[in-house]
Amino acid sequence: MPTMIDRRGFLTTTACALGAGLLPLDGRATGSPLDAAQKGLVTGQAEGAEAGRAVLAAGGNAVDAIVTAALVAGVVAVPGTGIAGYGGHLVIAKPDGQTIAIDFNSTAPAAITPNTFTVDENGNVKGEVNTYGWLAVGVPGVLAGLQRALDRFGTRSFAEVVKPAIRFAKDGFPVGKNFASAIKAASGRLAKDPGSAKLFFAKAEPLREGATYKNPDLGDLLQTLANRGNVNTFYKGDIADAVAAAFRKNGGLVTTSDLAAYEAREVKPLAVAFAGHTIYTPPPSSGGLTVLQTLAALDALGWSKWDAADPATTHAKVEALRVAWHDRLTWLGDPDYAHVPVAKLLSEKYAKATADRVRATVKAKKPLDGTSDGRPSGGTVHLNAIDAAGLTVALTFTHGGYFGANVTIDGLGLVLGHGVSRFDPRPGRANSPEPGKRPLHNMCPTVVTKDGKPVFALGATGGRRIVNAVFDVLAYRFGQSLPLAEAVRAPRVHTEGDTTLSLEAGWPARVTEYLKNTGYEVKTNPGAVLNAIERDPTSGALSTAAR
Repeated sequence: MPTMIDRRGFLTTTACALGAGLLPLDGRATGSPLDAAQKGLVTGQAEGAEAGRAVLAAGGNAVDAIVTAALVAGVVAVPGTGIAGYGGHLVIAKPDGQTIAIDFNSTAPAAITPNTFTVDENGNVKGEVNTYGWLAVGVPGVLAGLQRALDRFGTRSFAEVVKPAIRFAKDGFPVGKNFASAIKAASGRLAKDPGSAKLFFAKAEPLREGATYKNPDLGDLLQTLANRGNVNTFYKGDIADAVAAAFRKNGGLVTTSDLAAYEAREVKPLAVAFAGHTIYTPPPSSGGLTVLQTLAALDALGWSKWDAADPATTHAKVEALRVAWHDRLTWLGDPDYAHVPVAKLLSEKYAKATADRVRATVKAKKPLDGTSDGRPSGGTVHLNAIDAAGLTVALTFTHGGYFGANVTIDGLGLVLGHGVSRFDPRPGRANSPEPGKRPLHNMCPTVVTKDGKPVFALGATGGRRIVNAVFDVLAYRFGQSLPLAEAVRAPRVHTEGDTTLSLEAGWPARVTEYLKNTGYEVKTNPGAVLNAIERDPTSGALSTAAR
């Protein structure tokens, strides 16, 4: 019974294992069993994962490793996330199975209201000022979240774990092809912002592949925080004053009071039992509730016993996702501001009712009635870590879209995320902007336990496609008992509640034709990029896969 407890292609995803070096994951699903005697595993953004591996090798735990990895990714993975990215979530599973989530999502400034933005009849904001520019920025939560995780569950100091990030910021690194392409694509906006132009242009031209990217101002900022031993003055003190001054100068809304009021929160993860395992993911405002709701419906359907080769099995999965997405876009928002019926949506009664609807519509071979009412998506970074003791962490954090708000605090080197863009700009909705509110987002870092032991961690990047990608891999791995690499390799489906389906390449033609004949508009599009770690609960052997 359920209980309460895009940027595809930008980031080179790698897995790092002690003694095995870097395991390149280039878009193909790969699985690599690792010796149980090794000290652990980190997957995700390449340079970050390598730095996390070094921490494990030196005796740090999985939290030390993932905070190190996130700080490096916050310097290196500039289009997708950053030190001043708007935020994210992480889930920690201890070796005894106890789970904790940390919510470090952005909060809206106190000056914002549901009527801040002028919206046209299609729900679009004039000039996209809720997406680009200083009005699009809420309080950045990344540093507070990483510090909270380290203080509560780490063994290393902030001054230690931030050293690799400082080196990357000051010494620089080569601009890769995808980084250069991202700069070029956003160059029109970045060029108009002095702080961004300083970082991403040379001689008035966007940085090209092979150039060296440096951010010495950010390196100095991180060194100052390292010298002080924590990130506190980013939120209260001289650095907070400088951040707020930049917002005043540029017409933004974030103030010293907003920064001082910010807190990364420990929250109780949501959980459902599925196929003999327990799946944990953060509560709203994260995207995980939609994943768990769909898994609960499949469990009520007895879906694991359906013939995997039968197109009707895919149809059932799609319909369960569509119900969950309809509920997501109707009900979900910050639970401190909107009534989010979590208990109802994860209840056995609701799962059975959804299963009955799905069963009937599959029998009738037609889609359920439904429409999509979505908002824009974005790009992200996801990291996983497991140490020798079994401590398991999944962390996802983001700017939002490429380069977030496309503005930078000059002198501090802080590229700002656009958390405000994740609100529905229309008033009167569960996810409308309000002072201090956290926007609904798609990130859903997830850990899985079996018999009380952590066995799995996963997450994805790719905006709104994240939710369905995480669901798909969980359904394949545990619902259909596919091995890890096959579960990650298997083709995924994306829906946001209406009858338009995005299928990855690789679906059998008979499934595609079945869905078309059932009444869906079927398109072929890439899905989210996902990485996962699995631990054998008996031997402790580790495996990883990504695609």
